[in-house]
Amino acid sequence: MCTTHNVFIGASQNMLHTEDSSIDLVVTSPPYPMIEMWDEIMGKQNSKILTSLQTEPDSAFELMHEELDKVWQECFRVIKPGGFLCINIGDATRTINGNFKLYNNHSRISKACMDMGFIGLPNIIWRKQTNAPNKFMGSGMLPCGAYVTLEHEWILIFRKGEKREFKTSEAKLDRMKSSFFWEERNIWFSDIWEVKGTKQKLQINSSRERSAAFPFEIPYRLINMFSQKGDTVLDPFLGTGTTMQAAILLGRNSYGYEIDANFESIIRDNINAINIDSCNNFIKQRFDAHTDFVKSRIAQGKEVKHYNSVMDVAVMTKQEEEIEFNYLDGISLDAQSGEYSISYEEHSNMLETPSTIGLFANA
Repeated sequence: MCTTHNVFIGASQNMLHTEDSSIDLVVTSPPYPMIEMWDEIMGKQNSKILTSLQTEPDSAFELMHEELDKVWQECFRVIKPGGFLCINIGDATRTINGNFKLYNNHSRISKACMDMGFIGLPNIIWRKQTNAPNKFMGSGMLPCGAYVTLEHEWILIFRKGEKREFKTSEAKLDRMKSSFFWEERNIWFSDIWEVKGTKQKLQINSSRERSAAFPFEIPYRLINMFSQKGDTVLDPFLGTGTTMQAAILLGRNSYGYEIDANFESIIRDNINAINIDSCNNFIKQRFDAHTDFVKSRIAQGKEVKHYNSVMDVAVMTKQEEEIEFNYLDGISLDAQSGEYSISYEEHSNMLETPSTIGLFANA
């Protein structure tokens, strides 16, 4: 088993390197319109955005989304029928000319994507844990001037066309090999996620001070939920490369586009820093978490009726009987094309314990 991973520097409004109907899943977090840190990069896409911000903020909001619309239209082109689009986006609050207002990014994107032909599916609210001692906006304890603090973001989920079909016995088996455990499904498919944010400050020179990277757990869950091993995942706003790192760990191919050329070295440094032993330890921890779940359930006198002979472990349902995890075996880089190739063990023995070093040390 082998996967390939490609980094492209350029605007994702025109993804020239990606063919029609070639992508199984898009997982991304774009610049958030009306969040000040993104003004400059949005303004480079359309100079009218910057001139509108101080005089016609609603117009600036719309112009920003029109640039994002071009990306969602490209995603519609490259996603296969039955493939998914997952967008992490936060709404924005901003005071312009003394007027405080909510800019509803998630609903604007939802409407645009469904108007393009995507089918809207139930969304996830990502509740971001915060340790901020003072979360008040507005007049504090005084009524009629205090505002609700936004402590969540959205993960919008869309599908292109009808459900993906698995017609042959081989396709059905491949799908089952990528299944998730029953207890994982109960967490991942809830509509509220409590996932800690990630450190935002960049450690090297770049054109922006913060990466706005989402935590590894976000793309890790979404890739498990909406793709299978061997599929191709795309992130049109690659940033520091978190989606690509999750795809590597999970045995998916990936493409990533990043408009800011300063980020290419960050992305590649992060991939180069991936340690095979620590990745395999992460995979082993997932298996160990399941065995702990089984032991706990049995200790409570509850049944675990099914058995996965591939990994020699009890499972809750028949759909879990063919789950197969694959340890990473090697990472190589084609110096000419810049493409990464990842090889995996075909049948990993989960009873073996890989060594432990920091996972994705520089991510």
